[in-house]
Amino acid sequence: MRIANFLILAVTASFLAGCGINNVPTYQQAMKARWGDVENNYQRRADLIPNLVETVKGYAAQEKDVLTAVVEARAKATQMVLPADIINNPEAFKKYQDAQGQLSQALGKLLSIQEAYPDLKSNQNFLALQSQLEGTENRITVARKDYIESVQVYNTELVTIPGRWWAYWFYPTAKPAETFAAAPGSDAAPKVDFNKPKS
Repeated sequence: MRIANFLILAVTASFLAGCGINNVPTYQQAMKARWGDVENNYQRRADLIPNLVETVKGYAAQEKDVLTAVVEARAKATQMVLPADIINNPEAFKKYQDAQGQLSQALGKLLSIQEAYPDLKSNQNFLALQSQLEGTENRITVARKDYIESVQVYNTELVTIPGRWWAYWFYPTAKPAETFAAAPGSDAAPKVDFNKPKS
């Protein structure tokens, strides 16, 4: 009798494992890991900004508005208190994405002013920081892409059979995750005016 029960249990376990009963938590953990990569790369960018601002300030102090915008955008992005459920919280996710988008825009303006300041453009410290920021922006792009792909796999599992059944029966707290969307107007090239009068 014991052997028969063991065989039934073994067959049931292998059937359940083969049917994807563990896919929901597996995909969820993979998605959370990708989200961690996104956050780490945003933090890396935020850590580089103070040195960049100080370097630019030494050569282009009159660009006070641009420098202030970067500092304020960085503060807003880094001082946000992220809820533990941010990837399942549309409102918090959008606020986070908007804050990071504003920081990206401010940084783009800061980096573009180098054209008007030849000394800044040739400064080794500025060039090194610019290179690190460009590398970090590339890492952010890759991390976001990986996160978006993992969200697609996870969310698809939650709405297709048999994943939908497994989620309903065994993982009732599993909720669809939020993903990044292009910011409005991001398809248009930024306008830069290097002929504006210096104050």
